[in-house]
Amino acid sequence: MPLLPEEPQIHESAQGPVATPASSRVAPTPRPVPGPRPAAPARPGRPGPPRPAPPAQRAPRDVAPAKPSPSGPAVPVAAAAGPQIQLIPASAEGALDAAEEALDLLLDSGRAPGEVLVLTTGARHPWAEHELSFGEASYWAQHDAGDDVFYADGAMAARAASRPVVIVAVNGDDAAAAATALPVAHTRAGALLIVCGDPQQINAVLGAGV
Repeated sequence: MPLLPEEPQIHESAQGPVATPASSRVAPTPRPVPGPRPAAPARPGRPGPPRPAPPAQRAPRDVAPAKPSPSGPAVPVAAAAGPQIQLIPASAEGALDAAEEALDLLLDSGRAPGEVLVLTTGARHPWAEHELSFGEASYWAQHDAGDDVFYADGAMAARAASRPVVIVAVNGDDAAAAATALPVAHTRAGALLIVCGDPQQINAVLGAGV
């Protein structure tokens, strides 16, 4: 019987990644990653004993955008002009925590504390309550110094100076307060506006107001 040449064996190779069809829904955009920046000073502690006298006034610096909080997917909000706007979905009860997480990431990425303004539309941030207990003159002197994160409520937003980054926690049920504070926050943000709250409510305000 004649010998047949041995047929080459075909070894099954590892398969590469399988392309999956794109979803019909629009996926959230990736969070922006800030470029390399000089290390920022350490973030101040939580409310505690009275602070020493604030340093002399200095102007905030204009810098590049930074990334938002991981509390939820960052959803871009369309705006004709002005700062980049990012929405972090959160409930009214969780909006302040989401804003704190966003702030932590900004500072960890190299953003200087004096470049960030945090606004609330409902109850004041505990830091603001603490500093206001020493009087409005001391409270606004720290704002004017411009070397620390500054917290204010929506009613005070109009008095606050512009900063490269503004974070808004929509932490109350007062829709009118949010409708007033969000457009003001937009005008105060130089590079990035991060809004933590109900997406439908925020888009309704920002979509019509900016």
